[in-house]
Amino acid sequence: MSFEFFPPRDDAGQTQLLDTIAGLDPLRPDFVSVTYGASGSTRARTIDATRLIQTRIEAVTMAHLTCASQSVDEIRGAIDAYTEAGVSHILAVRGDPAGGPTAPWERHPDGLDNATELVRLIKASGDFCVGVAAFPDGHPEHHDFDLDARILAEKEQAGAEFAITQLFFDAEAYFRLVERVRRLGCRLPIIAGIMPVTNVAQIERFAAFSGADLPQHLVARLHAVADDPAAVRAVGIEVATELCDRLLAGGAPGLQFFTQNRSRATAEILARLREIPPHRA
Repeated sequence: MSFEFFPPRDDAGQTQLLDTIAGLDPLRPDFVSVTYGASGSTRARTIDATRLIQTRIEAVTMAHLTCASQSVDEIRGAIDAYTEAGVSHILAVRGDPAGGPTAPWERHPDGLDNATELVRLIKASGDFCVGVAAFPDGHPEHHDFDLDARILAEKEQAGAEFAITQLFFDAEAYFRLVERVRRLGCRLPIIAGIMPVTNVAQIERFAAFSGADLPQHLVARLHAVADDPAAVRAVGIEVATELCDRLLAGGAPGLQFFTQNRSRATAEILARLREIPPHRA
């Protein structure tokens, strides 16, 4: 079990992040992660947030790192900063181009071309445990499931030790992803990425941005109560709990919650999961 946070943009955001950490730390996650911005100011906020979180939580703190819009020297600088901060776990992702996840990829003139190259660079830079991204609904740039599986296998060969999926809402999409990569001999543990649904417009925006499919049954359930925020939240918690239970029953090795720096929904989902008796094979 893990939680993803993003770097706060201001003092109010930092207060909210600290409140969220205080609410989630008692749930004893195995690790937490901090998203990464490639520009100078957001990159600094990521490193600062990583340092801050490490002082407030007992779990392993994992930092994200991308190669979008950065030279190799800038990437090495970020790796050095993480080393100085005592970070030994890094999630290596290519990152989206400036035009969004479906825009054509443009390599920095002095940078790297993909996450596989980034994994090799990180592994050559120190004793890091490296994770990578996986895409149950297909990478939004090319939407080729077999290509995604081959790329994930290549990341493992480059030194990656686990994967975390992009958000998704269909358990079967996750199981199909696992089956595809296992047929290639890839043994990476694939942690399921979970986005609690508490707002219809927000989740539709995230799904469109990430390329995640919104199943019609979920859309229908949410739109049936769209005028009642409390009801939307209740449906979202119920849907996420059902998804998590199905994933764990089917063998998913873990769950990562994209918290959006808020704690209540994640805490409620986990409380409900812990009331469900363990599944037996």
